[in-house]
Amino acid sequence: MIGSGGAVIAGLALQTVNGRIDFKSTADSLVYPLILLGYGMLVSVYAQLGFFAYLILNYMGIGVFPRRSWQYIQMVLSALALLELIFLRTFVGEGRNVLSDLLLGLGILLTAIIVTYFKVRSTNISAWIPTFFFMTAITIVEIIGVLRIGVDSATVFIVIPLLACNAFQILMLHRILKPVSA
Repeated sequence: MIGSGGAVIAGLALQTVNGRIDFKSTADSLVYPLILLGYGMLVSVYAQLGFFAYLILNYMGIGVFPRRSWQYIQMVLSALALLELIFLRTFVGEGRNVLSDLLLGLGILLTAIIVTYFKVRSTNISAWIPTFFFMTAITIVEIIGVLRIGVDSATVFIVIPLLACNAFQILMLHRILKPVSA
């Protein structure tokens, strides 16, 4: 439901901002939000796959590296992912819009900071680095496909529900994994 809500909000906002709402009948105006709901469900499944991939990566990282080293690796990867999104794509790619990449990177960074704050507030300080890593690096990996398209509205259309789903998943993880009291 989180992904569907995010997709409906993003889709209707994009249609309003772009001024392209041209429904020919009442049925069109009812079907369009249903299509957005379905799209949001697909994005939420995609976000869930990314979340499970992150959980496996984190489990393997903790198993391979000492805990402190794994935290440093996550921070470096987060910084590299943000730098690649904001700057490297602009300098390497031809005809890229610097402002859209900057806004996207800052939006992901701001969302990651807010989600990380609430996660740490709900749990403890040790959740800071994994939450920030998931909300930045993993989200950026998840949106690589839409970034290749190069259309800003398509990027917004997937990033909003994806960030909403990722935030919900990481904020609920500690509630799902409560230790069983004997």
